[in-house]
Amino acid sequence: MKNRLRFTVYGLQLTVYGLLFSVFSLLSGCGKEALYQEQGYVFGTLVEVSIYGESEPHARQAVASVLHEFQRLHDQLHAWKPSELSELNAAIAQGERRAVSPELAAMLQDAALVSKQSQGLFNPAIGHLIQLWGFHADEFKPVQPDKKQIEHWLAANPQMSDLVFTPAPNGVMVQSKNRAVQIDLGGYAKGYALERAADLLRKQGIHNALINIGGNIIALGQHGKRAWRVGIQDPRKSGALAALDLNDGEAIGTSGDYQRYFLLGDTRYCHLIDPRTGYPMQGVQAVTLLTHGAHAGVLSDWASKPLFISGIQGWRAAAEQTGLSAAMLVDGQGLIHITSGLQKRLEFTDKHVKLNVE
Repeated sequence: MKNRLRFTVYGLQLTVYGLLFSVFSLLSGCGKEALYQEQGYVFGTLVEVSIYGESEPHARQAVASVLHEFQRLHDQLHAWKPSELSELNAAIAQGERRAVSPELAAMLQDAALVSKQSQGLFNPAIGHLIQLWGFHADEFKPVQPDKKQIEHWLAANPQMSDLVFTPAPNGVMVQSKNRAVQIDLGGYAKGYALERAADLLRKQGIHNALINIGGNIIALGQHGKRAWRVGIQDPRKSGALAALDLNDGEAIGTSGDYQRYFLLGDTRYCHLIDPRTGYPMQGVQAVTLLTHGAHAGVLSDWASKPLFISGIQGWRAAAEQTGLSAAMLVDGQGLIHITSGLQKRLEFTDKHVKLNVE
């Protein structure tokens, strides 16, 4: 069957027919400049890399290096299939030390720092709770964990600060003071991958590109004479809730309850676990934030989690604590809470949408 792709007007959400992977090139203007786009499936989601203004051979080679890097990171950081990270988790569970690569050690140390900054609301050490709720799987089945099991892992209080790092000849030795630590970097890896991809493209002389990993997006340069325009998925409808122009070096990230979730009766349980209660967070449909700077990609990924878990009452304080001035929360009833900094940047699909500017 011939592959066909259908894009929304904003180019963020895609419907794919045929193979999950497709390559194509689109000419724009008088044909002197090209928009080259390539897609793949990694990190459990659809990824897309768009390059503007380069020859097709150059763009294809650059994108191939990015997709190869994505697959490398996927294989390295998988939480429940054989990987460098899962091997470390197995060692921690046995109370043993394990040597890890300097790259993984640096990621874990950075994740520990930002976990502390979020006062533990971003906590990659709660992998056992994520597994208990059935989210260490490719398909999610409705489950209701035993309350005592949830209480067990809460009482164990796994934290990223439990990790101890020691230099070693072939890497870094990592051990944990708490055997209940099970690391899941699902809220960090996509942002890290965005930054790696941006660096790879820049080193190959690519100045104008858009990298999208399941809605976590970073922009390089422009799309011709205009900025890259992206859409923010409506958490309850198909299509975009709003759109905005991304400037060079800016990133946008969304955490929502509409991709990784299951329904049990009338209750929706998503993969975003509140580390304070051990239960999936409810009362929030989505959180979106706009970031910039040297670590815009990583920040766009992890920082949405504390805002989501803080809920309606605490999201604004969590944003300020993280230094974010451009953020938005869609609550359980669909009401949009937004900072003035992001309101100025967004164009909503519904021109009459009511906003609670905070």
